[in-house]
Amino acid sequence: MDFHPRPQAGTARPWAFPEPTRHTLGNGLTVLRCDRPGQQVVAVEVLLDSPLDAEPAGLDGVATIMARAFSEGTDKHSAEEFAAELERCGATLDAHADHPCVRISLEVPASRLAKALGLLADALRAPAFADSEVERLVRNRLDEIPHEAANPSRRAAKELYRQLFPAEARMSRPRQGTEETVAAIDAAAVRAFYEKHVRPATTTAVVVGDLAGLDVEGLLADTLGAWTGSPSAPRVVPPVTADDTGRVFIVDRPGAVQTQLLIGRIGADRHDRVWPAQVLGTYCLGGTLTSRLDRVLREEKGYTYGVRAFGQVLRSTSEGTGAAMLAISGSVDTESTGPALTDLWTVLRTLAAEGLTDAERDVAVQNLVGVAPLKYETAAAVAGTLADQVEQGLPDDYQGQLYQRLAATGTVEATAAAVNAFPVDRLVTVLVGDAAQIEEPVRALGIGEVTVVTG
Repeated sequence: MDFHPRPQAGTARPWAFPEPTRHTLGNGLTVLRCDRPGQQVVAVEVLLDSPLDAEPAGLDGVATIMARAFSEGTDKHSAEEFAAELERCGATLDAHADHPCVRISLEVPASRLAKALGLLADALRAPAFADSEVERLVRNRLDEIPHEAANPSRRAAKELYRQLFPAEARMSRPRQGTEETVAAIDAAAVRAFYEKHVRPATTTAVVVGDLAGLDVEGLLADTLGAWTGSPSAPRVVPPVTADDTGRVFIVDRPGAVQTQLLIGRIGADRHDRVWPAQVLGTYCLGGTLTSRLDRVLREEKGYTYGVRAFGQVLRSTSEGTGAAMLAISGSVDTESTGPALTDLWTVLRTLAAEGLTDAERDVAVQNLVGVAPLKYETAAAVAGTLADQVEQGLPDDYQGQLYQRLAATGTVEATAAAVNAFPVDRLVTVLVGDAAQIEEPVRALGIGEVTVVTG
């Protein structure tokens, strides 16, 4: 039998996260362009300065309904016609609202970019916001809420935010609204929110893909550049504040065979110099199957299929008023709730007492930095990260600099950041499970006052 020669590895080529070029259209809209040869599917991210903090009182969720309604017709096309035109382009259009802004994501073959940008521009310039379509979107959103409440991980997140942030803060309430606030939303409310907060001068578009042979500047000028709107005064961004006094909330689910764990507090955002070390230390603690938490709770004790530690940016500002959610999440069988929490706290105390090892640090750097080229193989991945940087007020070369700083972070620095991120006496713990079985074992741990929550 004849075998083909074994392929040999080629010479490693240097890699760096791509930096975009910037320019501003005549209407004030900012464009970040990044040419990625070979990426025939172009990704476009549009960021609208319409944050959740701007939602009117009693109308939480109006930003979400507006985001979803952008694809439900324009002054030129009905909702069905708009969907059909997108399909003819081979394009997908998605939108969502979050605390910093509303984001619209478009993916389309490079050969159909002009048509798709025209549809996107129409959606931004003159969305229909038809009464019937908004009413349908509201009904759909109301149907989603009970399912979210029944999901243990979603219910845990809702409770953590409610307990961590002040009641008057928008972050304390569900991003997409409650049954009461969503039910109050109508087409007039959506139009009013759009007219007050959506305009080209405060919008940024990120375009990534193989743009060779395309007059991108001309296409943008003819589409997004034709959108007109009034200027806007700078928006005041409220600081993020939270109470991370150590305490426990049990959301009672009688008969539950598992307990969902969510343990969190707020910490430094991406503008803080500690961010790279915080990323590295958090990854060592619970970022992968070989992390400390998994080694103990999964491999040694068999309590869980996996526990993760992570940092998620809530708001990032150069003024230092932003924050990230630092959290540990997982699920364990009901009987193991007390022992699992005991071991989890032991892991945190051991980390503070003994620190990380050089081997843990080296594996984390390899996983975070070494696989970065694979993470950014698609135009959508690059566009999403560039949009994150815009959303968080970061420089265009931030991601590339971050990888360099991660690689240069030492074990001692990563340990200090992880210990400061998860101090054992400053963690808010939410448990979704059977209170009758887990309340007493949890109280015996002494990790904070225990409150049982129903509903």
